[in-house]
Amino acid sequence: MRQLLIYTLLLFSFAAIAQEKDKDKNLPRGNKEFKEKNYVDAEAEYRISLSKSPTKAIASYNLGNTIYKQKQPSEAKLAYVNTIENAKTKAEKHKAFHNLGNIFMTEKKYSDAVEAYKNALRNNPSDEQTRYNYALAKEYLKNNPEPPKDDKKKDKDKKEKDKDKKNEKDDKKEGDKGDDKKENKDKGEDKKDKQDGKNGEGKNDKDSDQKGQPKPQPGNSPSKQRIENLLDAVNNEEKKIQEKVNAKKVKGKPVQTEKDW
Repeated sequence: MRQLLIYTLLLFSFAAIAQEKDKDKNLPRGNKEFKEKNYVDAEAEYRISLSKSPTKAIASYNLGNTIYKQKQPSEAKLAYVNTIENAKTKAEKHKAFHNLGNIFMTEKKYSDAVEAYKNALRNNPSDEQTRYNYALAKEYLKNNPEPPKDDKKKDKDKKEKDKDKKNEKDDKKEGDKGDDKKENKDKGEDKKDKQDGKNGEGKNDKDSDQKGQPKPQPGNSPSKQRIENLLDAVNNEEKKIQEKVNAKKVKGKPVQTEKDW
């Protein structure tokens, strides 16, 4: 625990608060906020400084320290990597590699930590704190050996194959279920056809039982023309009768004659 506490505290032993002699006012403001532990405000100032000069290593390094203070080590690593890429001096690279190694230690990535501390020492071989952390990282790696990268790749490939096999098995199960559903559907249709056949036979038997009974023939019903002729005949007959009645009325009526004067 004591050793773990030492390398964790060393994370900010190289916190850069130097101010460059230029017109960048955001960098010194960020350093002031960092000293006062106003990490959110410090981060904002460092980001503004980087937006003006994206290759400014000191702003990127201080940003990494500020982000780490806010418990975001993964994002802090990106800031340190950016510092290493843009660093122009060995001192800047040494500080970034040192803090990068500390983050790897907290993540239990001991082989990466060993490499980071090794690179830090290459840029500053006389730094005893980095040397101590380097030895500590090697001790942790010895007690917690990591599988070779080839083995990691094999494990990853094996997991992918197992996943593919599982997916194929699931697909096969789904296909079998679909076939079962289709087979059951076909069986149901066959059963329905057989039932319909039985019903058809019963219907035909019923019709055959009624064959002995007389059925009305279509030819026995009067046609439309014949009905019209019958109606005309009735109307003509009524007309004749009416004429006869009217004639009788005229015949029985007294004839008026002129009076003799």
